[in-house]
Amino acid sequence: MVAATDPVTQRLVMDKMILNIGSGKDWNPACVNLDIAAEWDPDVIFDLNEELPASGIALSSGRFGDLKLTDDVFDLIICNDVLEHLTQLSTAMTTCLRMLKPGGVFSIGVPYDLSWGAWQDPTHVRAFNERSWLYFTDWSWYMGWDTWKFDLKSLTYRLSPIGQQMVADGTAQDAVVRTPRAVDAMQVELVKRALSDAEKLEYISRHGRGT
Repeated sequence: MVAATDPVTQRLVMDKMILNIGSGKDWNPACVNLDIAAEWDPDVIFDLNEELPASGIALSSGRFGDLKLTDDVFDLIICNDVLEHLTQLSTAMTTCLRMLKPGGVFSIGVPYDLSWGAWQDPTHVRAFNERSWLYFTDWSWYMGWDTWKFDLKSLTYRLSPIGQQMVADGTAQDAVVRTPRAVDAMQVELVKRALSDAEKLEYISRHGRGT
């Protein structure tokens, strides 16, 4: 583990507050590392299936001292190979939206729903595809988010050897991503922004009709 006085760590954390969710064996000295399991020696132990209290949670970290998980803390949240394990995805996404600063980026890596890896792990409870992000972006009113939402900044695919060969043979991307076992995973970047006036009116209208 890198000490809190390490100048590289101090500089990186000073420049950008980064939360590394599900750090496990991918512990990163430039980040605040969060994991559910104490055995990985994370900076913060927290279960994202649990709701973050309105006032946040005050924590003590050996590297960062007193630290509070609350609104508008992090510039970047990294979350690779975690969301597929969560039973309360909506709760976790709300927590991450809250913890990001306005304009902050949520970088997510998840298994693609047609991949081998989506269901080979018995601890996976879901897989993802291109439409898995709609309720957190275009349809955020479903989530009850009346102030902030995510915009989809980017979505890229990590191809399997099958998919790589298809691309080499000249197959169009649309065909590749719809071929079982051709895509292993997706990398997604979501950006936090305030709802526009029109979106706030839509939220009120939708919730007023109970939809």
